[in-house]
Amino acid sequence: MKALMISKDSLLHAEVAAQGSARLPAVQLVASRQGLRDAVERPVPDAPELVILDASDEAAEWELVDRLARQYPNASFILLTREAQQELLIRAMRAGMREVLQLPLVHRAFHEAMDRIEIESGVTRMRDGKVLAFIACKGGSGATFLATNFGYALAALAEKKVLLIDLHGQFGDATLYVSDQKPTMTLSDICGQITRMDGAFLESCLVHVAPGFGVLAAADDPSQAVDMKPEHMDVILRVARQHYDYIVLDVGRQIDALSLRALDSADTIYPVLQLALPDIRDGRRLIDIFRSLGYAVDRIRLIVNRYQKGGKLRLADLEHALGADVVHTVPNDYVSATDSVNQGIPVLQLSRSSPVARSLADLVELVTERRVSEAKSLFDRLFGRSAAEQ
Repeated sequence: MKALMISKDSLLHAEVAAQGSARLPAVQLVASRQGLRDAVERPVPDAPELVILDASDEAAEWELVDRLARQYPNASFILLTREAQQELLIRAMRAGMREVLQLPLVHRAFHEAMDRIEIESGVTRMRDGKVLAFIACKGGSGATFLATNFGYALAALAEKKVLLIDLHGQFGDATLYVSDQKPTMTLSDICGQITRMDGAFLESCLVHVAPGFGVLAAADDPSQAVDMKPEHMDVILRVARQHYDYIVLDVGRQIDALSLRALDSADTIYPVLQLALPDIRDGRRLIDIFRSLGYAVDRIRLIVNRYQKGGKLRLADLEHALGADVVHTVPNDYVSATDSVNQGIPVLQLSRSSPVARSLADLVELVTERRVSEAKSLFDRLFGRSAAEQ
């Protein structure tokens, strides 16, 4: 968004520029003026989409506010003032200026104002994201592999904006499954600065794997977990729902206060297990915990990983033992999955025609409830190039 900054304060100008550049999309200060009269007498040739007016030293020139608004009729305005001067506020409201912020600038208030402006102007839209939690019934079930690769698939195939949050209390390594980037911020860092939480701050803390898909890494120091409170997760998920279509949680196996609060907020919980007696036993314990917490049965949907037909244990046996439905099976595609994990590249990107890639496409179709005709486009996008190359 192109912006005009009107202020004599060079430090304030630099502060607004820094906050604006941290946003996605960025706010670019393409022009600056020293005051209202300077702005009115020297209009910007390429009309700005946003005008930020520092009214601290404009007491004698209030009448110019109306002229400035007429000069840029399609722009949104943010008025900055150190004292709420009644006459100035009345003129600003009459001119259609809705956002008035006190100085010194509170960054969170600035970003909240920008969120409202972008939604009203159609630059972005407020989402109502779904929270999907992947949780391992037993260690080694492949829940992290599925959570990370499914998040990538949602973004790549269904063109959704997706956030994955690694909730492992220790040894969280979700980013390594899909990226070689080192996280600069983690979940514990965000919890330590929770008062800054807004869409722009959250976005700036992610490892950006692909357009539309980012990962919030787990705390890299287990000792920092004591500073992460359940109420922090409420704030993070509330902001995330507003800015992402889907929030995928990689819960891990241990349920603590933080992950429990996240599970409470989840729209759907996907326990991941293999078709083996130890997994079934631990899966039963996990389902019993969910029932004791009052989770509705239709929120819990089993995913069987590394599934092979013809074994002694059947899916019907699993459903009977756990009292829950299996909604999806992922084939035992060891080579493709191992190559993906070892290289830190999503399996859809590395081996798009593999059985596990096809299974992920099926899961995207299931979760997004795409119609058959739309679902075909997913497969065309995924496999069309392979067919053309043959």
